[in-house]
Amino acid sequence: MMQPWFPDAKLGIFIHYGIYAVNGISESWSFFNGQISYDDYMKQLDGFTACKYNPEEWADLFARSGAKYAVLTTKHHDGVALWDTQANDLSVVKKTPAGRDLITPYVNALRKHDLKVGFYYSHLDWSHPDYATVYPSRHSVEQPGTDRYKNRFAYPEPGTENPEAWKRFIQFHRAQLEELSTQFGDVDIYWFDGEWERDPEQFDMKGLRDQLTDWQPNAIFNSRLLDHGDYATPEQGIPIVPPEGPWEFCVTINDSWGYQTQDNNHKSVRQIVRMFAETIGMGGNMLLDVGPYEDGSLQPEQIDRLEKLGDWIKPNAEAIYGTVAGLPPGLFYGASTFSKDKKNLYLFVFDMPVDQVAVKGLRAKPTRVSVLNGEELSYTMIGGLGETPGILWIDVAQVKANPNATVLKLEFENPVELYLGKGRG
Repeated sequence: MMQPWFPDAKLGIFIHYGIYAVNGISESWSFFNGQISYDDYMKQLDGFTACKYNPEEWADLFARSGAKYAVLTTKHHDGVALWDTQANDLSVVKKTPAGRDLITPYVNALRKHDLKVGFYYSHLDWSHPDYATVYPSRHSVEQPGTDRYKNRFAYPEPGTENPEAWKRFIQFHRAQLEELSTQFGDVDIYWFDGEWERDPEQFDMKGLRDQLTDWQPNAIFNSRLLDHGDYATPEQGIPIVPPEGPWEFCVTINDSWGYQTQDNNHKSVRQIVRMFAETIGMGGNMLLDVGPYEDGSLQPEQIDRLEKLGDWIKPNAEAIYGTVAGLPPGLFYGASTFSKDKKNLYLFVFDMPVDQVAVKGLRAKPTRVSVLNGEELSYTMIGGLGETPGILWIDVAQVKANPNATVLKLEFENPVELYLGKGRG
């Protein structure tokens, strides 16, 4: 069941941390797609030290950035667990110089800073010997011969399917999730991934949700529990039309989820602020990803982006937290949010115009217009006929613009009513 804290949170931090940071290569996909051999990929276990891993510093930074929750990759598709799993021996505890559980200090640090705890977990496991043993039942027997099914990390050779092995994999899958659900206290979010290679029935997603809810009654689940998730998770490309219900836009600060040596294409603070404002303006959250180095320290460029995002969020918090989606497209050329009582409208102005900002479709004039926490602004309502309202023109010529986004506050005596008609013709 969706928890009320989630739609109010607005910002979370995604952390892709694992052995792939040793060589700075793509997490799991680098061996799956043949960019590196599996054996060479797994040699990174020998170089994973986590010697500067300090989740207390992470959590402090995340809180200062304005985030209210974080999600850590407890196990990616490569199968390497960040805790001392007893379900197999492929973990950073048993197989790397790090030699310790990395989940407990992460959880403790988040709780200390009043951040909600999220666990990413990959349903699929390209290292487990019992995983690539069956085809998805939704496909006919002829289709397994096509190119899609030739990758042996995901699927067996035609004619070698082994349903008993798959049953063993599901037992392993459940055993790891039981550990994550019972050894680290309250889990606020299960952020699943890797669901696409099998059918919901093969994973028994309904049964899985029921079991997880027994262990963690207050947890929420992303949409990669398929029909049994609580919220949608569009990835990298910001939606044009928001998903129905609660949702979260997950996006990287540069172009990569985990640390990759060649990727210096970090988004600017202004770009991040704009994506964030557009996301919350459509009623969603943004899950902004960082990729630590193998030693556990964060990339300086990503620290800088989070600090400066927090510097922008802090004075504009009223327009962010506890708000709901703003104006529909076409009424204002920018993002916007409403207070929950709809008596305050917040406009995020990305490119300050020369003289005025226009808002259409308002059935009533505001009682006051101002820069949020700043000067009062003059305005006029021009035009309109019958039930069709005029255009509200707000004078901003003298406003000192914030280089990332300037927030204007419109206050109304009653909840805002909008006109979305075709006009009097």
